[in-house]
Amino acid sequence: MTRHDRLSILSALMILCSACVATAQDMPADYQQVLTALGKTGDFKDNVLKVNFPRNDVKVTVAGVATPTPFGFGGWVAMTKATDGTQVLMGDLVLLQDEVNRVMSALLENGFDVTALHNHFFWDEPRMFYMHVHGHGSAADLARKLKPAIDLIGKQAPPSSAASAAATTANPLDTAKLAQIVGTPGEQTGAVYKITIGRSDLKVTEMGAPINARMGLNTWAAFTGTDAKAAIAGDVAMLESEVTPVLKVLRKNGLDVVAIHHHMTNERPMIIFLHYWGTGPAATLASGFKAAVNELGKHGTATR
Repeated sequence: MTRHDRLSILSALMILCSACVATAQDMPADYQQVLTALGKTGDFKDNVLKVNFPRNDVKVTVAGVATPTPFGFGGWVAMTKATDGTQVLMGDLVLLQDEVNRVMSALLENGFDVTALHNHFFWDEPRMFYMHVHGHGSAADLARKLKPAIDLIGKQAPPSSAASAAATTANPLDTAKLAQIVGTPGEQTGAVYKITIGRSDLKVTEMGAPINARMGLNTWAAFTGTDAKAAIAGDVAMLESEVTPVLKVLRKNGLDVVAIHHHMTNERPMIIFLHYWGTGPAATLASGFKAAVNELGKHGTATR
């Protein structure tokens, strides 16, 4: 091998290594610092950093039905850059009753807005609450100010539940059929199959930053159980004019409406979120969800 050949090979290897480093640095440095400050892992996609806070420490039952964490007990925060260069932070923290006020105080004392506090379920044991947080600032400041609240979560021993949260593996869900009914494929996480549908028809911004599905503007359904005996839980993102039509369809299809609320303040247009829950044959539940989805995007923007 000539000296020229060796140099050519070395040059090619250097280019390849540079490409590998570039791939590894896809996440912006300030977002990597956020993960380090919080002591958590996250992912960067669609210009959004998302950090998950699953409540794996709590075993929850809903109406006596064991519910795995991905069924609806995964808290999160997300960041994206506004047009002025600052960061927009939104999140949804999953809390036990005893944690709510302590976490809220920590957030408020550090300059965050608490924009919603609500339940997602009836008959859950222990009772779980969902707190939406909203803030602006630099990535480093947001992480520093968020950490005291995050550090309070899961520090108290949760009430014990008599029922086991172990998921059954007998008669698994026919996820292909559920995807066919809804018209959108989902993702499997443990015993939970979740279908998420973005509202790409809505152009929602906060300080010039687009609020997309990754920032929480989405409609979803989570399924667990078996084809014959399943449970569904989910969220529907609606314009004000869509609320009543969706309510009517959910009730007509036997799904319980658990909460109606906002997740943000000052967004335009205003988005209302509705949480629902139900049990029954998986295909029937999927059809009820699909009926609600079909009401979205066809009732205009006016509130009547």
